Amino acid sequence: MLDPTSVAAISAVLGAVGSGMANEAGKWAWESTGGAVRRIVGREVPAPVAQDERDEVARMVHERIRSDPRLASSWTAFAARVRRAPVPAGAVRSDLPASIRFFTDRKEAMRQLQREASRRPDGRPRLALVHGPDGMGSSTLAVHFGAQPTRLFPDGQIYADLGGGGSGGARDTGTVLRALLRQLRVPDEEMPTGTDELGAFFRDRVADRGLLVVLDHAYSAGQVRPFLTPAPGVFTILVARTPFPGIDAVRVPVGPLSDRDAVRLLTDITDKSTVAAARATLPSLLQRCGGSPYALRAAAYQLSAPTLPPRHAGADGDPVRGAAEDNYRLLAPESARLYRLMALRAWPAFDAAAAARTTGRDHRGTAELLDDLADRMLLERGTGDGRYHYRHGVRAHAEAAAIREDGIAACSAALHRTLSGYADLAASAAHQALPKSWRVPAPTGDRTGQRYEDEGAALGALLAELGNLVEAVRCAEESGDPDTAVRLCRALWPLQLKAGHHEMLLPALRIGARLADAHDPTSPDAGALHAQLAHTLTELKRWDEAETEARAAARAEESAGHKRGHASAVEFLGLLRLRQWRNEEAYACFDEAGGILDALGDQEEGAADLPRARALLERHRGRALRGSGRREEAREKLESALRYFRSSGDAYNTARTLTDLAGTWLDEEDTGAALPLVEAAITTLDGQKAEYQVRILRRMREGCGAE
Repeated sequence: MLDPTSVAAISAVLGAVGSGMANEAGKWAWESTGGAVRRIVGREVPAPVAQDERDEVARMVHERIRSDPRLASSWTAFAARVRRAPVPAGAVRSDLPASIRFFTDRKEAMRQLQREASRRPDGRPRLALVHGPDGMGSSTLAVHFGAQPTRLFPDGQIYADLGGGGSGGARDTGTVLRALLRQLRVPDEEMPTGTDELGAFFRDRVADRGLLVVLDHAYSAGQVRPFLTPAPGVFTILVARTPFPGIDAVRVPVGPLSDRDAVRLLTDITDKSTVAAARATLPSLLQRCGGSPYALRAAAYQLSAPTLPPRHAGADGDPVRGAAEDNYRLLAPESARLYRLMALRAWPAFDAAAAARTTGRDHRGTAELLDDLADRMLLERGTGDGRYHYRHGVRAHAEAAAIREDGIAACSAALHRTLSGYADLAASAAHQALPKSWRVPAPTGDRTGQRYEDEGAALGALLAELGNLVEAVRCAEESGDPDTAVRLCRALWPLQLKAGHHEMLLPALRIGARLADAHDPTSPDAGALHAQLAHTLTELKRWDEAETEARAAARAEESAGHKRGHASAVEFLGLLRLRQWRNEEAYACFDEAGGILDALGDQEEGAADLPRARALLERHRGRALRGSGRREEAREKLESALRYFRSSGDAYNTARTLTDLAGTWLDEEDTGAALPLVEAAITTLDGQKAEYQVRILRRMREGCGAE
């Protein structure tokens, strides 16, 4: 058993606590660790980030505790309180798409996958690269293999779309890792914050499982490497259009179906009599489909038509675009217009409301048109959520048709309607998700939008549109509409504060801050967006970048004379300093923020929030004092904050402050004073859905000698 006071064990504790800062309880544990290190080493030590820095801090701690049994006992008890309890393995929630009813040929490809999945473990990842052109069925093959009854994957199948060839563009690694971990039933608050840590955490979570992992639309070795594992029970299938170097995988090519297999597929989809009756048109149809299963499925209903529709010359040579062109020529004008205009951007998953705004039609009629387009395989349905997206080749066809038939002016007008719709939706939902926040501008009177049942429902609406909102920010920048881009980014704050998803939000926030600076770097918008960017960078542990953005926010807010924003930006910098274990600097930041708030007039923005803002600063001061070892002063500040939170009915901040107070007593090993505070915090959090924080509190209670 590893000695808990060894350098390796201490470094492991630092790494485990440092990777668990996805929620308030994790941040509290990290700050507490900084305080424990300071008490043992006898001076302030900068927070480690990289492995070599953690090892150096561990050596400092080890040098002090190896000759002092009291310090060794104190560290061991502390490490037991803050360690991350392993997440119990639960049943996998698979996002593997549904397989298809009629699956033709591909016997050799299935055998190759079976051989790789069942070979003896030898330290190499079980890995296959399934590749084929768009529409040839490479993704379908991987999904069909995963859907087969087998004993090879007793723990299930998980799936993620990497976006390398699909709608919406490539997805960042952190976002995909989180999606896979959610399928493994890992709560978001248990996931590490950094992408590198996420990769190691994912590999650790699958190490002893029998799983199939399907990664669709991959495009490079660098993109997929964080997901690969030599775990003996894991088989990973990569799906790509073309094979790429740098991966030691079994290559499984997926080419066109033979004419014989193509006829068999058409017969399965329709029936023998229909195929027989289409003898005259069948050879032409087979030639046009080029052995593509997608094109054959899309064209199946045309078998009964006396003649094939005329094809536009630009579609020749590409079976997917050719099939799209054939079906497009049969659409009614309103369906054709909808098909064209929604393809102007790669929206990840749009619904009837977005499509109605784009085309100016009513919602119900638009929903019917979308359903018809999906039946004709011109759109892909989501997983029963009323949302749609385009296959890559089909969207390319539709976008080209829009430019050709609608013209640039009409396309620009349609995009403007889409962007305005998403901006209105986001502003309304964000305001309802955080109704008391000065950071979220209220929508104008004629743009109040849908009313949601409660704050959670409004946040859920933002989450449902997250991918579209990020794409809308990109679109607004490229369309020369900075005002809409900035408005969209301001509405992302509730997602940052309450839902995370920081990797996905980061590109949009960078765009927003850049555009606000280009318009006026001293404006409140610039200050707000630099502050939002600082927050997300801090959560992603990109601390140097976060400091740059926090300082930019403070400069912009001060120049704009926006005191509430200026105080908040300085407060952000103080919170970053807490994360870095630079407690004296943190305290100075909180004092500076308090001085700015003191100058805020009764009629200025944010004045109504002053009592709560001051209470939060008092709590932050208490945290900084605790980290500096000034525990009696820390308790005075924390008790002052606690009185406000209790009187205002703020249960969550009451529990957080009680936890801080308990920590100050445990720093002195006074379990008698700490225990009632821990019990009160647990009681206060009842019904608050703060399971991770309650888990830490229960470990603190055990450390106090209570059952």
